Amino acid sequence: MVSWLDRTVSACCQPLGRYVGLSSGVLGGEDYPLLWYRDLEKHSCGEFSFAVVQANQVCEDYGHVEPGREGTFVGVYDGHGGLDASRFACDNLSRHLITLAREKGTIDEEVLNNAFAATEDGFLSIVEREFHILDPGIASTGCCCLVGVIWKRTLYVANLGDCRAVLGHTGRFNRIFAEQLTNDHNARIKEVRDELRALHPDDSNIVSCVRRTWRVKSIIQVTRAIGDAFLKKPEFALSAIPLRRPVLRADPSVCSRNLQPCDRFVIFASDGLWDLLSNEEAVQIVHTYPRQGIARRLVLSALNVAARARKLKYGDLMNYDKGVRRALHDDITVVVIFIDHEMLNDELTVPGMSVRGFVDTHQPSHFNIEQEVATESELIETEPTETEPTETEPTDTELTETEPTETEPTETEPTETEVTETEPTETEPTVTV
Repeated sequence: MVSWLDRTVSACCQPLGRYVGLSSGVLGGEDYPLLWYRDLEKHSCGEFSFAVVQANQVCEDYGHVEPGREGTFVGVYDGHGGLDASRFACDNLSRHLITLAREKGTIDEEVLNNAFAATEDGFLSIVEREFHILDPGIASTGCCCLVGVIWKRTLYVANLGDCRAVLGHTGRFNRIFAEQLTNDHNARIKEVRDELRALHPDDSNIVSCVRRTWRVKSIIQVTRAIGDAFLKKPEFALSAIPLRRPVLRADPSVCSRNLQPCDRFVIFASDGLWDLLSNEEAVQIVHTYPRQGIARRLVLSALNVAARARKLKYGDLMNYDKGVRRALHDDITVVVIFIDHEMLNDELTVPGMSVRGFVDTHQPSHFNIEQEVATESELIETEPTETEPTETEPTDTELTETEPTETEPTETEPTETEVTETEPTETEPTVTV
C-alpha cells in the first residue's frame, strides 16, 4: 500500500519538476538584478505574492496591488511599442476607479467600464498634445490591461488584450481546477478574427498571417488595448496603412463572481507567463507549493521553460542581459491573490499599503470607498449652518495626469495558450516562437 502511494505521489509531482527546476525549499533569484519580488504581503481578505522579471531594455510591464480596509485592487499593465501607455494606465486607472466608486458609493461593472474609458481618454489626450510637437512615436504606444477588484465578497475582473486572470478552485478530494476568468483579445483566436472580419467586411487585410502569427493589419496581435492611437484615429495613422475607422477597441471584457468557499486563489499575469505555462500548470504550482514566494516561483518556473526551449541551462539564461533576453522571453508580471474566506467580512487591522512592481517603497492605500462617503457625510453634519461669507482668491492649480516618457518601441509575440474563457471561443494551433 505504501509503495503504491509513493508511486502515485511521485507520478503526480514529476511534471512539476520540468517547470520549477528547484527544490520546494529553495527558490533562487535573490541576487538576480532583473527580478523584483515581494514574497508575501497582506491584503483585505488574505495574502498576496508579487513578482516581475525584466526582458526588454526598458521594462514595459507595470504591476500594482492596492489593498485597503474595504477591498483589494490588482492591476497588471503590459505595454507594447514602449512603456508610455502602461505607465500611464498604472498611474491613473486605479485612481479613476476609486473616484468613480466613491461617487457611486459602490463598485460594479459600470464603474470598471467607466474607469477604463477615462484612462483611454486621458492617454489619447496626451497623444493629441504631443504627436505633432514632441513625440510622434507615442501614437504607436499601447498596453494590455488586466484589473481585479475584491469588494463585498465579490470578485470583479476586467481586461483588454491578452493578460489573463486564472482562478484556482478545489473540488472533490481537494483536487485543484483552473478556471480562466478573462477573454484573450488576440488575433490568434479564430473567433476574434471572425469578429474583426465581420466588423470590417470591406477590408480584406484586416487580419493576416505574418511569420506564422495572426496579426491585425499585419502589425499587432492584440485587438483591444489602451492607446495604439495609430490604429484608432485616422489623424495618427501610418501613411502606409490608411485608416478609415478604428480597428482596435478599448472597451474591456468585464465579469463578476460571488466568491465561493472552494475558491482558493487568483493568478493575475501578463502574457509573458502564459506564453510559457498553461493555466493548469500555473494553478498546480500555486496549489502544490507554499504561499511564501509563490509568484517568484511561477516566474522562475517560466524562465526554466524558456531556457529549455532554447536548449540552455537555467543558469545560462540568467547571464543574458536585458534587451538580449527579449529573444528568449517577454517581461513577466505575476500577482497571486490568496482568498481566506474567514477574512472576507473583516477589516484589516492596519492600513493597507499600495505596492508597485520594481518600486521598493510602500505608500498608504487609497482604497477607501464607503469610509470616504461616511467621512464626507459626517463633515456635513458637523459643519455650522451659519457662517460669515469670506472671500478667497482663486488658484490656478489643476489636477493633471501623469505623462509618459519616450522609449524605443518593442513588440511582443505571445505564443499558444489554452483558452478557457467566460465567453466560449475557438483556438487554432500556432507555432511557438
